[in-house]
Amino acid sequence: MTTVSATAAPRPLMILRLLLGRGAFRGSAQVMQFALVAVWGTLNYGPFANALGACAWLVFVPTAAEKSALKVIPRANATRDAIAGLSLRFAAAPVLLVVLALLGGLVIAPDSPATLYLAAACWHACTGLLMTVSGLNRLQGKPSLDALAFGAGAVLVVGATLATWLGGWSPRTLLLVLVAGLGVLVLAAVLRLPTAWVRPEPVRRRGLLPAFGRTTWLLGVSELFDAFSVSLVFLVLAASGRVSDSGPFYLALMSSSVFCSFLLYQLKLHQPRTSARLRGEGAAHGRARAASLMRAAERAGLAFAVLLAAGLALPPVREVLLADAGLTVWLVLGVLVLIEMAMAITLIYATYLLENTNSRILTSTSAAAVVRLAATAALAIALVPPLGAVGGFAAITLALSVEAWSLRRMLLRHHPELHPPATSRTADPTPTP
Repeated sequence: MTTVSATAAPRPLMILRLLLGRGAFRGSAQVMQFALVAVWGTLNYGPFANALGACAWLVFVPTAAEKSALKVIPRANATRDAIAGLSLRFAAAPVLLVVLALLGGLVIAPDSPATLYLAAACWHACTGLLMTVSGLNRLQGKPSLDALAFGAGAVLVVGATLATWLGGWSPRTLLLVLVAGLGVLVLAAVLRLPTAWVRPEPVRRRGLLPAFGRTTWLLGVSELFDAFSVSLVFLVLAASGRVSDSGPFYLALMSSSVFCSFLLYQLKLHQPRTSARLRGEGAAHGRARAASLMRAAERAGLAFAVLLAAGLALPPVREVLLADAGLTVWLVLGVLVLIEMAMAITLIYATYLLENTNSRILTSTSAAAVVRLAATAALAIALVPPLGAVGGFAAITLALSVEAWSLRRMLLRHHPELHPPATSRTADPTPTP
């Protein structure tokens, strides 16, 4: 059995190195987007941004296994090697399917728009796989490999961007080069894992495979559906004939996602210790804190809905919101990004606390993610055609509030002790059956 310091948090200096590695990767990806707008122009960049945005949810397919490993391994002992091996296979299997689909697309119709979308899908899926393998390397006590892998990824992105700038690469060529380079980094990271994790012995403990599979699905489905709800906006933009709005929407979305990604990464760095702390009696405190955060997100969403309705009712404000070009759009998007980012961070942390209490709550977090997906679809259909990128951000922000509302209601149903005490009326002495 491989020895793992599962609950030890990285030292502050190592956390800084990890953040610099991830930050360089995220920063280079953002710089690439702005450089590509300059190289290709807004109209040609739109389809590229739409492909990236529509497939972004695939990042969270492999990372579900990482979340499961970070939660389960600190509570395991004799089955650590088996769980790590399952995590690696659960993460790699969907990525291999996407890669095979891309290879088939390159053979059958290399110049079709579908191939561009498959290349974008591979880029996101391989990024998620690299995150999972890096998480496993952290669990085996080698966090520096995480920083090294994503630092090399930043070099890859910068080099490909420069080649596109100087050589006039097409979107498809750029994505294929990025996928190939990232595949090499993933393979190198996998080879640094213990042999017992890469080629584990057959699982002998009865029920371990279905139990870990269920945990992985329930832990991953909330992030997966949340990300797919954002991708839905890109699909609505394309269906409503506003593909050109995909560029401003994607660039504004990056500003929010970079902060949310850093928060998620910080939470993952501390998840093994949090998982151990929120067991048993500590779970009650985590649930109470999560309920308070979700209540705040509900109220913020309600206030935003009132302001949006009032703005659409006033002709001068409505004219600003309906603008489809110019500085006005970017100013409105900047305000919406700040609102959406604050609500997303609040809900991410609340969900994180709940996920590390016990496995029963995972059904509720998954159901709330489905509610958000449905709310985003309905709101996007209503708001995106007239408002474009502004309507997309409004739909995402309002759907976050709906998710917070639904998840808190489900939490209160299973834990009535979290209800705030009655202060304005006399409590009924008759016990509730």
